[in-house]
Amino acid sequence: MKKLAGKKVAILGSRKIEDISKLMENQGGIAVSRPAQGTALLKDEKLQDHVEMLTECSFDWIIFTTGIGVETIYQTALEMNRSDALISSLQKARIASRGYKTAHTLKKLNITPEVRDDDGSMAGLLRELSAHSLDGMKVALQLHGDPAPHLKQWLENNHAEYEEILPYIHIPPEKKVMNLLLSELLDGKLDSVFFTSTPQVRNLFSFARKNNAEDELKTCFSDRVVALSVGKVTAQALHEEGIARVIFPEVERIGSAVIELARFYAEEDIRTDV
Repeated sequence: MKKLAGKKVAILGSRKIEDISKLMENQGGIAVSRPAQGTALLKDEKLQDHVEMLTECSFDWIIFTTGIGVETIYQTALEMNRSDALISSLQKARIASRGYKTAHTLKKLNITPEVRDDDGSMAGLLRELSAHSLDGMKVALQLHGDPAPHLKQWLENNHAEYEEILPYIHIPPEKKVMNLLLSELLDGKLDSVFFTSTPQVRNLFSFARKNNAEDELKTCFSDRVVALSVGKVTAQALHEEGIARVIFPEVERIGSAVIELARFYAEEDIRTDV
């Protein structure tokens, strides 16, 4: 029998839904899409100005924090007929990168970061950046719709001048989707929830709090619903919301997370049979 046989899993991401669903179904699971992120791309003149600045080598350091941020900047450069100039500039720049997806996206553009985090987190990126002096330097800081207070404070403490680049922002997800997701959780209709980013965690628990259902939601995750995270950073966000049991892979990968969930249920079956 397949390890996820009959298990209904809600996918909270908004990208690669078909691919993730296929992975779940290959293990016998039933995948349902419940997007809880609300990402919106910014196609404005400010982003075009930032792309122009990047192509003109206007920065001493460039810090990328998300893969989709890199992709959006590159796509904007394509639309401006500036993609070759952008890549040429980035290949010459001193670049810091947070997260596997970010480094992977840069690699596809033949760009190798000088600095990478050691654990996928902003704190890990700061640990590695601390070996370098950014005193008096101009820094491009690509953010992802969420504030990065510790990173910005570190740059200020190190007397770096930084320019925030926001290729996209996180907006609230659709209320009807969140209503459906919360009701399914409280009614025991889901076996697991797959979180692929920290905004999904915050959005779900914020929505539950607004509907006076936070305690019930936490009880669901402690009793019957398995919280699945794509990696340790998103897992930490769940822990901070009071969720003790979180399944996640050592290396942040979608496929690895699905395998970890399958392994969890297989081991649970063994415990039940004993």
